[in-house]
Amino acid sequence: MQSSQAPNFNNTQIAFSRFSDAELRDSYFLFRMMGSPWLVDWGSRLAQWAIRIGLPIQWAIRKTVYKQFCGGETIDECEPAVAQLARGSVGTILDYSVEGMEGDAAFDACADEIIRTIHQARGDDRIPFAVFKVSGVAPADLLEQVGAIPPAAAGDLPEWNRVRSRVRRIVQAAADADQAVLVDAEESWIQDAIDSLVHELVLAFNRIKPIVYQTVQLYRHDRLAYLKSTFDQMNAAGCHFAVKLVRGAYMEKERDRAALHHAPSPIQPDKASTDRDFDEAVRFCLDHIEHMALCCGSHNEDSNMKMITRMGDLGIAPGDPRIWSAQLKGMSDHISFNLAHAGYRVAKYLPYGPVPAVLPYLVRRAQENTSMAGQMSRELALLSAERRRRKAGL
Repeated sequence: MQSSQAPNFNNTQIAFSRFSDAELRDSYFLFRMMGSPWLVDWGSRLAQWAIRIGLPIQWAIRKTVYKQFCGGETIDECEPAVAQLARGSVGTILDYSVEGMEGDAAFDACADEIIRTIHQARGDDRIPFAVFKVSGVAPADLLEQVGAIPPAAAGDLPEWNRVRSRVRRIVQAAADADQAVLVDAEESWIQDAIDSLVHELVLAFNRIKPIVYQTVQLYRHDRLAYLKSTFDQMNAAGCHFAVKLVRGAYMEKERDRAALHHAPSPIQPDKASTDRDFDEAVRFCLDHIEHMALCCGSHNEDSNMKMITRMGDLGIAPGDPRIWSAQLKGMSDHISFNLAHAGYRVAKYLPYGPVPAVLPYLVRRAQENTSMAGQMSRELALLSAERRRRKAGL
């Protein structure tokens, strides 16, 4: 962390200083392509079909969208990306992003890999958090089942107890390494089971300091009230409540499922409502920071600026270890690196894993960027500005 001046999100020199001209050019053309919905749609379908039948296209994926959003296929391959982020005072969150696994052997193997990320982070200040998804170590249909029954009944399910044991093994490794771990949020129909499990972990491991971070998605209309009630519950139990706040990643999926089941949608009626609740959630956490920890997972400039303004109002130092901002690798570098340059604590999610296993994650990133027209225009404008700056020798 280098200074404590207010960040300037328009400073492209700081945002892209670690990138070569070639890397900058590649990012620019990739974001231009992702600005075309039909190209993203057909490209995603083609890539998934080609991988499925064994066509040799992994090299093309690895040189484009994979390079933009991922760190490598293994933890060791991620080291150059970790070092590059660290040169800009930005931390790394190693994220084993494989999806679609089935069976206890595969779930155990995933848990083992997550624990390896924890061991990698131990004693390495460049890696402030570990992270995992419960669906990576548990069957989705089991999570849905458990969320719909009383906790006592869930305790009678041998399969669920194996999941609980698997997750506890991960968090125990984190506690032994004195390493904070983020538990990602997922679809609403499996989130109740995840929340119940996370609360068990918070009560067990967050007595002395924040180890387990629960993730709350504010594009759900019930989550602001949920955040406040959960804080009260954990505070009353004498635990440090640690939370990662995000807007959310499954909006279309949630609405489609609600329509299919003729059920009310759990999603906010509009973006303004999501923004309002997200900013209020950040404010609530900062106002109660003596009893909790916050990771603000946002690619929104306004939300990040409101967070640091509130920190200033409350007299909270930019480098306060209880407060982090987080973004994804390959996105919003103007936020990440300018915040870090101004002295705030920032980390990037760094997904990794074999190309075929990570492809569903990459497809979501491409589709997400395509649907966010304003964000896409902002990324392109900043990349263009930095290319012009360099050509002018400024």
